[in-house]
Amino acid sequence: MADPVHALRDVRYTPFWLDRPDRPEPESALVGDARCDLLVVGGGYSGLWTALIAKERDPGLDVVLIEGREIGWAASGRNGGFCEASLTHGLGNGYQRWPGELAALERLGRANLDAMQDAVRRYDIDCDWRRSGSLTVATEPHQVDELAEFAALAARYGGTLDVLDRDAVRAEIDSPTFLGGVWDREGVAMLDPARLAWGLKRACLSLGVRVHEHTPATALADTPAAITVRTPYGRVAARKVALATNAFPSLLRRHRPYTVPVYDYALMTEPLTDAQLASVGWRNRQGWADSANHFHYVRLSADNRVLFGGYDVVHQYRGRVGDERDRRPETFATLARHFARTFPQLEGVRFSHAWGGAIDTCTRFSAFFDLSHHGRVAYSAGYTGLGVGATRFGAETVLDLLSGRRTERTALEMVRRKPLPFPPEPVRSLGIGLTQWSLHHADAHAGRRNLWLRTLDRLGLGFDS
Repeated sequence: MADPVHALRDVRYTPFWLDRPDRPEPESALVGDARCDLLVVGGGYSGLWTALIAKERDPGLDVVLIEGREIGWAASGRNGGFCEASLTHGLGNGYQRWPGELAALERLGRANLDAMQDAVRRYDIDCDWRRSGSLTVATEPHQVDELAEFAALAARYGGTLDVLDRDAVRAEIDSPTFLGGVWDREGVAMLDPARLAWGLKRACLSLGVRVHEHTPATALADTPAAITVRTPYGRVAARKVALATNAFPSLLRRHRPYTVPVYDYALMTEPLTDAQLASVGWRNRQGWADSANHFHYVRLSADNRVLFGGYDVVHQYRGRVGDERDRRPETFATLARHFARTFPQLEGVRFSHAWGGAIDTCTRFSAFFDLSHHGRVAYSAGYTGLGVGATRFGAETVLDLLSGRRTERTALEMVRRKPLPFPPEPVRSLGIGLTQWSLHHADAHAGRRNLWLRTLDRLGLGFDS
């Protein structure tokens, strides 16, 4: 059999979702001075939902959104398109950190997903929204029992997961690596991530949000009359500001130690033929992910391509973010070989696109929130790759905080307390590197967590995907 890496020979190094001839033209950059009631900094999901919901709550509010490049160009246009109800980066992470309020968090998460679905329909956003759910599959024997335990935990908090044995999971998606799985039928929607971002932009414009692209924010200053944000060709004076920069350095230096950018990578195949798709099954078009610490996430596109991503999570020393890091041939080669092992019946299928990008993570692996400048600036970040759905909840929470009102969201411990900050370099990179090595070691040794991981667990810093 030929080396699966040969399937990369004609690949385009650009995100598939953004490689579209009907990609919308950007709005003009901000030139000169502007004033507004609310300034939103960042044009990914966090910023778009914040601007849209602000106008829905108060149509008379003057809202400006500025984006450093183009709407959805970063994580919001590069992700796998898994829109999950979880607000806590999965039930297990939520149970470890907020067991006392997890029932409320799960209920709020389900309501948030339903509200997203309503918005997609209300604004006629053509993003291939499908409430098909997702599978979590076991590819190692020890994971089979762990998934059954996970389904039991979900049932305690109002969730319903179908437990599938080897034959049942392979009847859904046929891979010789699958030993069992659980199917979350209702808690996950699959979508086209770039088209969601573009649709949210269109919805914002329709409600009167002033959107300026190619307008990076360079500095923030507090004056008695307004918060002023500088841009290359002007400045915006706003009564209140919502920061939605996520993986990129915050305008507030004191927030920067709370997040680090990590890089994630993905491949997209050429469209499968009807015969190739039939060889895999996949009639219900669920997304799926495996149960390893270093896991893969996989789904079908609308035109029956297979997105195959994940596994490597790469942190750069000092947390640098740059376009040159979006391409990592050694990771693309690894993913190509893993794809071939997962779907041997698809031998000969080529990859059309390969890409990567930065994700913001924090020490608790789910979003955190904060206010500054006497309550006139609010901030959310730390979604750790599960922000397609959670950013809408984050937007509502940021707006609640800026309003000064106490709501069910702002009363949550998850919202009131921030995670521990990352230590300074070089300790930061050494710790992240040791954690990555330990997670790989656990995957190779039946899930057994070494002393380092057990110590992180005891300190409330442990990660179990």
